[in-house]
Amino acid sequence: MHGIRGKVVAITGAGSGIGEATALLLAERGARLVLGARRSERLAAVVARIEKAGGEAVQLRTDVTRRDDLRALVALAGDRFGRLDVLVSNAGVGTISPLDDLRVDEWDRMVDVNVKGVLHGISAALPVFRAQGSGHFVTTASTAAFRVVPNMAVYAGTKLAVRAICEGLRQEAGDSLRVTTVSPGVTATDFAEASTNSRVRAEITTMRDRIAIPPDAIARAIAFAVEQPPTVDVNEIVVRPTAQS
Repeated sequence: MHGIRGKVVAITGAGSGIGEATALLLAERGARLVLGARRSERLAAVVARIEKAGGEAVQLRTDVTRRDDLRALVALAGDRFGRLDVLVSNAGVGTISPLDDLRVDEWDRMVDVNVKGVLHGISAALPVFRAQGSGHFVTTASTAAFRVVPNMAVYAGTKLAVRAICEGLRQEAGDSLRVTTVSPGVTATDFAEASTNSRVRAEITTMRDRIAIPPDAIARAIAFAVEQPPTVDVNEIVVRPTAQS
């Protein structure tokens, strides 16, 4: 299947930000969407927008830290549309703070969502893709996977892990599966609000308000990877604001 039209795409973290923008753009280009996120009311709003515009979408409350939720999301794609062509693992959390804060529960949460969540998606979709003989993993990482800065040690560690896992997956995928990692820079989402350190939250908010790019910039990068012919595998895309160092 070439291009985007008709492809069945599952997206985690689809209720807002990059996930929402990706769902809307891919639906506009003819994809059939299977949307997952923890906030059901946000999902319902996204599905309603897609359907109002004439697209197709279904939703399922999904917590990526629960492997059964990912299995259910993938199963929903098969039940509703008969297949799954693309899994966009976009759910993530960035509770940014200095290591000296010792916010260990927040470190655990980042590992559970950012790393284990991606692994749960792989474990759910890989058997389906193998059985079909085709499939595409698209995973949202971060420019933090390329440049570690103060306050982001744990977050960057999780995103470095995501890059490593996806590169290993790419090498094991063979000639029928595709693997893409998209690493956004500063993006206009509610990322900053996750930090419980007020100083860090203010710094991130200020930078976001000054230089951030819109979520649909990342959505377009994802669409570019998805629309390539089956013999073309776009492995890594880094998208930063021009002003980001």
